[in-house]
Amino acid sequence: MQLKDYIPNINKKFGNIFFSGIAFESQKVKKNNIFFAIKGTNKDGNNFIPNAIKKGSKIIVTEKKIQKPQKKILYLYSKNIRKLLSEVSFKIYKKRPKNLIAVTGTNGKSSVVNFFYQILKLNKKKVASIGTLGVKSSSINFNLSNTTIDPLQLGQILEKLYNYKINNVIMEASSHGLQQHRLDGLKFDIGIFTNLSQDHLDYHKNLNNYLKAKLYLFEKLIKEKGNIVTDEKIPQFKKIKKISEKKNLKLETLDKDKNFKILSHIFKGELQILKIKYKNIVKVVNLNLIGKIQIKNILMAIIAAQKSNLEFKKILKILPKIKPVEGRLEKIGNIKNKSKVILDYAHTPEALKTCLLNLREQFPDKKITLLFGCGGNRDQNKRSKMGKIADNHSDEIYLTDDNPRYENPNKIRRDIKKGIKRKKVIEIS
Repeated sequence: MQLKDYIPNINKKFGNIFFSGIAFESQKVKKNNIFFAIKGTNKDGNNFIPNAIKKGSKIIVTEKKIQKPQKKILYLYSKNIRKLLSEVSFKIYKKRPKNLIAVTGTNGKSSVVNFFYQILKLNKKKVASIGTLGVKSSSINFNLSNTTIDPLQLGQILEKLYNYKINNVIMEASSHGLQQHRLDGLKFDIGIFTNLSQDHLDYHKNLNNYLKAKLYLFEKLIKEKGNIVTDEKIPQFKKIKKISEKKNLKLETLDKDKNFKILSHIFKGELQILKIKYKNIVKVVNLNLIGKIQIKNILMAIIAAQKSNLEFKKILKILPKIKPVEGRLEKIGNIKNKSKVILDYAHTPEALKTCLLNLREQFPDKKITLLFGCGGNRDQNKRSKMGKIADNHSDEIYLTDDNPRYENPNKIRRDIKKGIKRKKVIEIS
């Protein structure tokens, strides 16, 4: 590989220099690799340049101006090193599935991704999903360290999926991943925006920055004449519509399709029964999912499946077979007193509120006992808010620890209790 084919605007005298691959972790550098010296939150890649050179790197990409460059080592300056790393990664691993879909938003990403995966799989289409729940496909399955992984790993996974002739890939796009340009160099056929509420403010500092990171997907990473799927009822809709008009992207919303309407919805125990009108056909569908919020998630997945050339009739046919997503209003059993035990990974105020309101609506005659906690070293401002939501929407509270990281778990529970007015809270550390 020669630099001129991978690094934009490279000085002509360096264009023909050969490199064997790329790395951004010095311990993974191989002979003649380009080393990307990235300054992270905890570690600075620039401190590992000597190690990378020792391991055989002769080309270093950095955002720092190097005062005394080493002889026979080429230093390339980049003002956005993460973006460049992604673009080079996706040029090296250029084979990828034809239909790429990205889902962003605070809540619901994993559900939309998983429902889309199930819809296509049940219709015997080759499909893969990438996100919080790992990489899922009929050929390869494994867990991941982050929701949106580094571009080098992602490029390798996409090439592997392509080699298995998998044409449809749906992935979660986190705000961290988008802000750190981990998806730059990819172009998506469909971008889905679920919603926005308070989360990750320890990283983004305010809601405006957080939204800006999410909207990057639609402003920069959707193919020309590609599709955006979202919900007209969310406060961010106007901004998304503006982007779609400016970028000439097709905008699909949940209630825009005149051929498709939900005529009625009722709960029957753990089932949700929908009467659906499609063109001139009216069909009753039983959904084995707890929580009305699941309908919004499944509708987004249906629109994406339709846009991926799957007939609507075929989608309708398999809906009763859709299973709940792991940790998303998932019933995990019953206990002796006939209580249902439901697991949800709600870790934001909005997600917790949605979860409890959905349970109250579906099981109005039941008492809700809530067991929860908050993570350490993350967005401390949300703790008392989650305490208040627990206080308002559940009948009994068990307060416990949820991955305190490097914080004192007692302090975290005290922060949560500031929002709880009732006298009795059962605390189990």
